[in-house]
This record gives sequence, C-alpha cells and structure tokens, in this order.
Amino acid sequence: MNDRASSLRSLEALLFISDEPVTLAVLAQALGAERSEVDAWCQELARGYEEREAGLTLRNVAGGWRLTTHPEAAPVVEQFVLASRHIRLTKAALETLSIVAYKQPVTRHQISGIRGVNSEGVLRALVDRGLVAEVGREETPGRPVLYGTTPEFLERLGLPSLSALPALAPLLRAGAGDAEAETADTD
Repeated sequence: MNDRASSLRSLEALLFISDEPVTLAVLAQALGAERSEVDAWCQELARGYEEREAGLTLRNVAGGWRLTTHPEAAPVVEQFVLASRHIRLTKAALETLSIVAYKQPVTRHQISGIRGVNSEGVLRALVDRGLVAEVGREETPGRPVLYGTTPEFLERLGLPSLSALPALAPLLRAGAGDAEAETADTD
C-alpha cells in the first residue's frame, strides 16, 4: 500500500472513531502531515463517498471534519435512532432553541418574554441535551445567566457556523403572509 492510500485509510479511521468534528490542526498532528495536505485528503474522501453514492458523507461542520450519514438515508436512520437518545424536540423546545440561536447571548427572562410563557424547564432540557449552554453573565443587577448555542447545535443542524443560519427577515415575511391569508379566509 502506498503512503497516500495509507494516509487516507488512517484519516478515515480517525474520523470514524471521533464523536465530534475534528479540526484540520488536530488531524494534521495525528497524521504527522501538513494541514493543506490533510484538507486535500478530506476533500478526496468526501468526493469518494459522493461518487460511490455511499451511505456516509464527509462534511466540514462546526469548524471541523465529520463523518455523517447521507441525507437520503435520513428516514431510515431517523426511525432507527428515534428509539434511543435522539428523541425529537417539542414545539416549545424548537421555539426556544430558535430564540437562543438568533438572539444569543440571551437570558432566560428574555426568552420567556419573547415566548410569553415561563421557559425555564424547556431551557434546562436544551442544556441537558447539549444544544444550549451558559455563555456568560449579563452585567445588570442580579447578573442573570446568558445562554447561547453549542457546537453540538451546529453539528445537529449541519451548519459550519452561526453565520450559516437562514436570514430571519424572509421567514417573518412568509409567516405574516400566512397570517394574512388565514384572516382573509375567515372574513
């Protein structure tokens, strides 16, 4: 086996055993190679998975490379995994997670104000799942905890960074149009 093939095999093994995205710096150090070389190998592995229509993909998410299941396999994977720890988020959890993602850093009180209901329990559940974390304290009386999303949030959504979140304005306009349509239907 040549050096390139051996390096690709080793890289793939490292990515397989990793339970989170791995940065180029960490991979380069583990493989004793330059970052640019490791990046090229990651690109090559990613192309290989795509070309052979594999059930896995190699993606650059949350600041590192990660093996993931192919999106087309999602229904089967979801059905298999739902019985375990990846239970779907409730509507309240999704709403709270959205507020944190777009308004972060944000306090529990601010979240509850936006939602119009006490969000303490939902926020605690999101922290327990590792999607939201304490990111600091607000410099106001009482110094309330500030919350933000975690790398796990980015990973679960398949986003490389928060800047990849969809713009909120078009979504709000679409929601307003839906409300106007509902009002017109009832008139």
